[in-house]
Amino acid sequence: MSFKETDIDIHKEITELKSLIRDVPDFPKPGIVFKDITPLLHRPWALQKVIDFIGNRYIGAGVEIVAGIESRGFILASALAYKIGAGLAIIRKPGKLPYRTISATYTLEYGEDSIEIHEDAIQEGTKVVLIDDVLATGGTMSAAIDLVERLGGNIISVDFLLELTFLNGRKKIEERGYPVFSLIKF
Repeated sequence: MSFKETDIDIHKEITELKSLIRDVPDFPKPGIVFKDITPLLHRPWALQKVIDFIGNRYIGAGVEIVAGIESRGFILASALAYKIGAGLAIIRKPGKLPYRTISATYTLEYGEDSIEIHEDAIQEGTKVVLIDDVLATGGTMSAAIDLVERLGGNIISVDFLLELTFLNGRKKIEERGYPVFSLIKF
């Protein structure tokens, strides 16, 4: 299913999903307003709607792997992989994966961090969708893109549940030549 944000019924449903996301001020640091998706995840119909909206874009597209970023990205990635009949690759914080890994370092809006993936998680030419919960500055996802590229994956799309548009993270990813899809925008 594809849709346009001008579609009244779809717009109404996305507005309803958006209303379930709560702001948590000063988390994880003072001055940051954290977008908490757990109220949305608590409602089965809302989680199903999110996965349907995102997943229906890939039915028949031949996606082989959905790669999710720790930790809330795992929730979306596993459900999306199930919906479209793809495998799951997980991208984690350093030291959390038991096998040989490759890593990438990135800058967040509130610091610096690294992520890792198993060196055999994605094979050369594998069609991959990357997904995470929030697109902020694009730093975490850019590092994830680096990892998938280094493994030879063919990135089909870079998806997010929500996007903080004022931080311009989309530009960072699109400049790399990848399409970006975010269901909800703030």
